[in-house]
Amino acid sequence: MKNIDLHTKDQQYYLPTFKRIPLTFVKGKGSKLWDIENKEYTDMLAGIAVNNVGHCHPKVVEAIQDQAAELMHISNFFVSPAQVALSELLVKISGMDRIFFTNSGAESVEGAIKIARRYAHSKGRGGKIISMENSFHGRTLATIATGQPKYQEGFGPMPSGFIQVPFNDLEALKKEVNQDVTAIILEPIQGEGGIIPAEKPYLQAVKQLCEEEDIVLIFDEIQSGIGRTGYWFAKDLYGVQPDIMTLAKGLGGGMPIGAFLCNEKIAGSIQYGDHGTTFGGNPMATAASLATLKVIVEENLRQAAKEKGNWLKENLQALQKKFQIIQDIRGEGLMLGIVLSVPAIEIMQKLLKAGFITNATAGNVLRLVPPLNIEQKALENFLTAFELVLIQHEKENNEQ
Repeated sequence: MKNIDLHTKDQQYYLPTFKRIPLTFVKGKGSKLWDIENKEYTDMLAGIAVNNVGHCHPKVVEAIQDQAAELMHISNFFVSPAQVALSELLVKISGMDRIFFTNSGAESVEGAIKIARRYAHSKGRGGKIISMENSFHGRTLATIATGQPKYQEGFGPMPSGFIQVPFNDLEALKKEVNQDVTAIILEPIQGEGGIIPAEKPYLQAVKQLCEEEDIVLIFDEIQSGIGRTGYWFAKDLYGVQPDIMTLAKGLGGGMPIGAFLCNEKIAGSIQYGDHGTTFGGNPMATAASLATLKVIVEENLRQAAKEKGNWLKENLQALQKKFQIIQDIRGEGLMLGIVLSVPAIEIMQKLLKAGFITNATAGNVLRLVPPLNIEQKALENFLTAFELVLIQHEKENNEQ
């Protein structure tokens, strides 16, 4: 069977929400993927920052297999050993006090918004949420209301109670702060928006503002968390502790799981029945997550993300001096964005032909979020391929 065969069938049945690339992947191991025609690819995207310990890590696979043989699902009216263990671990490494498990990033953000509003209600405040321009928090109605206008088109009316301000602009934020504001939500490093880090003084000032005004500070760490920046969470890079933090993506090593954590101040306003989930935190997902976090510790992958990220960034900056097409290199650890002077999809497609999976985001940004345990040789091969693609692009432009 060929890649195009399944692509054609997919187009016949699947809702056309994704502009699919006509590739069918059937196997993965570490940083490698193989398509149905047995072509090998190096995954510099990791399922969009999901496969933080690579594809099919043996310890994660074993944990899933063992748990599947014992117990896959129970109601959240009861507890399971895996869920309790994961709750304790994430609370300890985050410095937060309470956790709730979900199935996805969007669910985590929805839950964060709900409990923030519950807290504000208990204090007699209004329910408005301030988010940042260029942000991305999910695809549900509430989360697109916090995000970019292009994701809102055709889905109105939008839920009320959401305001947007420019990112890294403290004065613009202060102008919107009043008694009607419940929370400020932001990504310490904007992912979908083009790998744009918050400025440290800005993030510290936002924290101080929230404390002074009793506004809930929510960090969306769905993409930047779980070792991606070289720290468990990007908040640790900045030294700023939010009231609520959302997680997903890399949390399960490929198994769908999300979470939001909060401090005791927020937790104190929650009552029985205020929130719930059927599948969130089930034994299968939490067992996979426990195994994933254990691998990150045992293989020292946070340090690996720092070292490999710094090495990759330095080498990309060296290429920037050689090629005018590269305008900037942004990000931390293994969460990097290459800002280009042309649509990033042009370069992404050429890299894909060369066997490297990347991602075009925010129009002109090539996003790199590879597995944290990607081999050094794979990074070297990527840089070689990237330079050849840039040379080819230059040549094509000169011939026109």
